[in-house]
Amino acid sequence: MEFLNKTQSTKSKGDAAEEAALAYLQDRGLRLLQRNYRTPGRGGGEIDLIMQLPDSTVVFVEVRKRATRSFGGAAASVGTVKQRRIIFAARQYLMRWRRLPPARFDVVVVEAEGIDWLQAAFDGGGA
Repeated sequence: MEFLNKTQSTKSKGDAAEEAALAYLQDRGLRLLQRNYRTPGRGGGEIDLIMQLPDSTVVFVEVRKRATRSFGGAAASVGTVKQRRIIFAARQYLMRWRRLPPARFDVVVVEAEGIDWLQAAFDGGGA
């Protein structure tokens, strides 16, 4: 796949993987609300894509790319610390909403073999 070209910088590979994930999700009916949402300050969080399903569920998406599935692949790289930071950022994002919508945390894995969408990849209740 083009987004795993070895001559690209890590940043450009990540950007290309994020573009591929965005197109993939939009093709499946999700609408982009925000991209690369960051909370201020040290220890804050960042969310790659914030999407919305037709039923109004807000989906916080972590995009992970890997050239191979070694070491558990991209999905295994979303550990507890990363999850906590994403959940923190999601809470900050949702504070702007007058009414809290249903929400979930997904991971989109971009690998040489293709794209895999892991819906409800982790729970936001415990962090």
